[in-house]
Amino acid sequence: MFLVLTFGLASCSSSEDVELEKVPDKSAQSLLVDARKALDTGLYQKAIQILSAIDSRFPFGPISHQVQLDLIYAYYKSGDAAQGIALTDRFLKLNPTHMNVDYVYYMRALINIETEVNLFQNLAGIDRSDRDPTASKEAFNDLKTLITKYPQSKYAADARKRMNSIKSRLAKYELAVAEFYFKREAYISAANRGRYIVEYYSPSNEVEQALEVMIRSYDKLGLEDLKANAKQVLVVNYPNNKLVR
Repeated sequence: MFLVLTFGLASCSSSEDVELEKVPDKSAQSLLVDARKALDTGLYQKAIQILSAIDSRFPFGPISHQVQLDLIYAYYKSGDAAQGIALTDRFLKLNPTHMNVDYVYYMRALINIETEVNLFQNLAGIDRSDRDPTASKEAFNDLKTLITKYPQSKYAADARKRMNSIKSRLAKYELAVAEFYFKREAYISAANRGRYIVEYYSPSNEVEQALEVMIRSYDKLGLEDLKANAKQVLVVNYPNNKLVR
């Protein structure tokens, strides 16, 4: 399987090398038209080559910002997360008041979300809630910045939807850590993780389980008042939970 994949990747690389030609000596506007055509037809590597040439040849031209925005998109579509993140970071640092800053935050979030995708895990149906959530946290922060600073942005509605999905992902990670601590009898740490989920990731589907962890942990620690408080929250919000009966 890996031999086939390696051969396939090598073949794709060779075909791309054939398609990618030297960027002609044209005006910035003409080259941008060529780059847009490449983007529209899914030739992202070709678009990157042309846009990079424009960015290099005309770094202070009237379309330089648009070129960088298109380049960010091209990196995203081509799966080049490292270059995409680097360019978004640079753009935000040099152009903090640009009219399309909301788009840049949105794209950086999308790029970070993509880094969470693992083809083999998805194919195998493996739940890896315990994997490093750094990329998700970065995406969540960018989406939060977008809807907070630019609530009227055309990307705000989608940002809110994506935040809810990411919130669940982050809550699952914290829940996995809480269960890890509980199994190792680190009950204080387990309870604190559960409380963190309730405080920062509500509403989410993991809050009910977080309350369960808190109740079980406080029970082990003999902290009856805290246990009663957590159980009361569980009763109000999840009256059918097994711990309520």
